[in-house]
Amino acid sequence: MTESASRNERILVCGATGYVGGRLARRLLEEGYQVTCLVRSPEKLTKFSWGQHERLTVVQGELEDTEATRRALEKIDVAYYLVHSMQSAKGEYAQRDRELATGFRDSAQESSCRRIIYLGGLGELGADLSEHLDSRHEVGEILQSGRVPTTVFRAAMIIGSGSASFETLRYLVERLPIMVTPKWVKTETQPVAIRDVLRYLVACLDVEETAGKTLDIGGPDVMSYRNVMQVMAEKLKLRRRIILPVPVLTPYLSSLWIGLVTPVSSSIARPLAEGLKNRTVCRNDDAVRLMPGDCLGIEAAIEAALGKTQQGDIETRWSTAGKIPGDPDWSGGTTLTDRREITVQGSVEQTFAEIRSIGGANGYWGAGFLWQVRGWMDQAIGGPGLRRGRRHPRD
Repeated sequence: MTESASRNERILVCGATGYVGGRLARRLLEEGYQVTCLVRSPEKLTKFSWGQHERLTVVQGELEDTEATRRALEKIDVAYYLVHSMQSAKGEYAQRDRELATGFRDSAQESSCRRIIYLGGLGELGADLSEHLDSRHEVGEILQSGRVPTTVFRAAMIIGSGSASFETLRYLVERLPIMVTPKWVKTETQPVAIRDVLRYLVACLDVEETAGKTLDIGGPDVMSYRNVMQVMAEKLKLRRRIILPVPVLTPYLSSLWIGLVTPVSSSIARPLAEGLKNRTVCRNDDAVRLMPGDCLGIEAAIEAALGKTQQGDIETRWSTAGKIPGDPDWSGGTTLTDRREITVQGSVEQTFAEIRSIGGANGYWGAGFLWQVRGWMDQAIGGPGLRRGRRHPRD
């Protein structure tokens, strides 16, 4: 995508440090829009390639802060609402999402904002809908109940380097040649590539007919999670996985299992696991009709995501947004500094390159086993351990 002529619309992105929001903000800037980001920790944006862009305005604050939200909405034409709370105790994240959406809706009604765009989740409606998916549907309904026309996109599993669902899938397939799984592996889903999600989110700005609509988005393939896992195994050049569904694994046990095997902690995995029991397939084709374009199939989407992962070119990652359970209160805000000195034989450039590469798959300079023990201890009390990883192996 090339830099285009500047546009008059001013766009607000709530959730710009998150997986989708971090990628969306860059594309909006590339399209020539004036972009404002409401973020808790502005220093996080400096880690992105677009963090110092001349058309970027940063407002520090949280959605809970009504005054900060109103400041962010000043002179805004369109607002993207890409905020979800999945890491609170069971039941709490739904209440928090409800309160945040209501406050944002009310603040938007008092501003110049003439449109809201929200990304929610697919899922068959009804009493059996998981709490996580039900909460995301409810947020969309709250936003659409206001006076500002709201476009609600609903997507199933997003396939892209660094996404929580993709990382969970990749690690399970890589590490477990034989899997005893819950019966949800038989559930049908319609995955969508992150690049297609972003295309829809940006394209709708120029399609007035999308205002006020609920649009289901997905790739061309509908298949069970079991088949998605086998496609992943094929693209990883691994043998076909042996998958044994059993009816006794609850979402809680599934989340513990996912938290043990993958980089995603059990607190994040639980709402994801609960949602896997629901069929997540598009119920309408309005998005394709209003914004036609070729979408990647599951094989091409996984290939693209794996390519980015192998190159260390992960633009955003599931762990970039907010705190992770186990993080101290100052995480994402104040930095605690421990200053020490040592003399080394090497240039400044060589030395700093080594410092920048610490952690992730590169490990640490010494006492590797002790670092592993430290990670296990952190993981045992609900923290991320050593699983958070890096977006790039050297940068």
